[in-house]
Amino acid sequence: MALLGEAAIAMWWDMAGEMRAEFEHWHSHEHFPERMGVPGFQRGSRWASAEGGEGFFVLYELQDYDTLSSPGYLARLNAPTPWSTRLMPHHRQMVRSQCRVLASHGGALAGHVLTVRLTPAEGAEDRLRQKLSALAQDIALRPGSTAGHLLQTRTPAMAATTEQQIRGGADQAADWIFLACGYELAALQALAADELGDEALQAAGSAAGSRAIRGLYRLAHSNTAQDAG
Repeated sequence: MALLGEAAIAMWWDMAGEMRAEFEHWHSHEHFPERMGVPGFQRGSRWASAEGGEGFFVLYELQDYDTLSSPGYLARLNAPTPWSTRLMPHHRQMVRSQCRVLASHGGALAGHVLTVRLTPAEGAEDRLRQKLSALAQDIALRPGSTAGHLLQTRTPAMAATTEQQIRGGADQAADWIFLACGYELAALQALAADELGDEALQAAGSAAGSRAIRGLYRLAHSNTAQDAG
């Protein structure tokens, strides 16, 4: 099964060790159910650093692009709960990308995910999209890996929300995002070093001289809209 919808929110941040237990409790038992109650939110997944660091990756799969600026979602962003208000300032180095799904093949969830943040070279967008879409389809059937997804950030025009203001202002955003899911961490590590390494990406059409940002994460928790019902 591919990603559940035509849009997504991809987020990365660090959480200090002393806040981790409370953060995971809040995120699993208040925040996920709250978000999954918003019309258009199909599934959320939280992933922790596979290398034992403070980093987290969170993915929300959305029915369509309009969900990003829907009244239901904006109402939650501008009226955070007291618990959310307490924890938002502890989301450090936040990167929050509101995306269209360009390609999605295979199953969306597995034991691990490799995230790659990159920027296309000027004029090479179509070539890069074709290359990465083909790779996504290929790795969905390889031993050790289960899925590939390509996202492109398209931030809706809107004022900063209350949650953003609590975190200290506008969030950073990625440009393009490639996600590779798998049940063997070694398979994703090989992808990161080879076909999703800087040399291969630049040959495919990513910006010359730029270094992609990679992260390896393990699945911690997931909720769907049905789970919240």
